[in-house]
Parts: sequence; C-alpha cells; structure tokens
Amino acid sequence: MKNGKDHAPIPDLSGKSIAIVAMGNSHAEFTTWAASSGSSYELADEIWCVNSMGGVLLHDRVFMLDPPSRFLDTEDSGVMGHGMRKWLPTHPGPIYTCTLDDRVPGAVLYPLHEVCALLETTYFNNTVAYAIAFAIVSKVDKIILSGADFGYLHIRQFAEAGRACCEYLIGKAENRGICVEVAKQSTLFDSNKPSVERFYGYHRLEDPPVVGLENNKTIILPYSKAKKRQQELSHGNVH
Repeated sequence: MKNGKDHAPIPDLSGKSIAIVAMGNSHAEFTTWAASSGSSYELADEIWCVNSMGGVLLHDRVFMLDPPSRFLDTEDSGVMGHGMRKWLPTHPGPIYTCTLDDRVPGAVLYPLHEVCALLETTYFNNTVAYAIAFAIVSKVDKIILSGADFGYLHIRQFAEAGRACCEYLIGKAENRGICVEVAKQSTLFDSNKPSVERFYGYHRLEDPPVVGLENNKTIILPYSKAKKRQQELSHGNVH
C-alpha cells in the first residue's frame, strides 16, 4: 500500500468476507471463536481492526480516523492511547486515517471523497462507520461486525454516538446484496435482544414471530415452530 500524499486506493474485494473488530464488549464473540479455532482467518478472508484492536489481533487493515497526534501527543483517548503509542510507530500499515504523520509510517489517507461519492452520503460520525463504508465500496460479499456496540445493558445511562450511522450504512450494504452479521451481544440492530422481542407489538402475542433461516434465506415463523426446529437440529432429527 502506497504511503505519501495520495489517498489510499480502494481495493476490489469481490467475493471476499471481512471482519471488522472494534473495542466494544461484543468483540469477545470474535476473539473467543478465533482462539478456539486457532485462527481468526477461519471466519473471514480479511480482518480489519478499529483503533486499539490493531494491537490485539492479527489483521490486514487498521481504521484510525482520528489524527495520529490524538494518540501520540495527548491523553484524550485514555488507556487505549497508551497501547497504541507502542505499535503505531512500527506498524507496516495500512492504517487508514484523516492526516499523515511521519511518526506513523504505515498511515494512509482514507479515500473520503471517493467513498462519499460512491455511496452518495456524507454521514460519518465514528470510525466503525468509515470501515463499513470502505467494505461496501470494496465490493465485499460479507461483513462480520464485532465490538461495535455503542450501548450497554449494564450501563443504561451511557451510550456512545455512532449506532444510527452504522445501522444506516449497514442498510446500504444489504441493499447492495452484502451479507452483514452482527455479534449477538451488540446493540446494533438490537442483536442483543431476545428473538421473541424483535417485532414490536407482536412481541406481546402468546406465540410471537421470530426470524429464521431456510435455504440460506431469511424467513419469519412462529416462535413455537422455530423452537421445535432447533430441538430437532440439536438431536439430529432434521435431514
């Protein structure tokens, strides 16, 4: 990947799956699976890390849209910055960011103008959103999102900005035929809600509808039927 003054080119990742791993609690679903299987590349063709996760996982790209100086020269990012100061100066890149810094040789400029034009949007209010957008314009087949939480059940009074922006971009991805999987513990798309609470209003029924899969296609069926199917699968009775 070229450093220098030019913006980083947009790769063609047609047919590829990518995992975007951020710092929220739900990243544990991805990292635990990777540890148990021996490699995160069993899940995806490329691993993209957001900010400090670049110091945790073997990966292909880092998205750090804040200026490098925020991590290198200030305490604004807290504990996250302490770790990043150790590996940013030696990381080979690409680290997508908004401005270059001689102290971060692997930094490349995010292709903001190209991405905005291709997606016909200028709505980007967090780093995960930039990574999702980059995946869309790179024409990936599948996006796996872990650690992009923005809200936490055990801290109800706290929520980070960015959830709406990410969900908006996920909608754009799905409209282009890109499969998007969100960690079950994440608040994105209410993934952390019980299946019987996904359809408002219907959740008050005795046998509420839930989402299932049939021949790799999304279907809606009564909870009782979905539960019966799951029991049959667990007992090996489905052929």
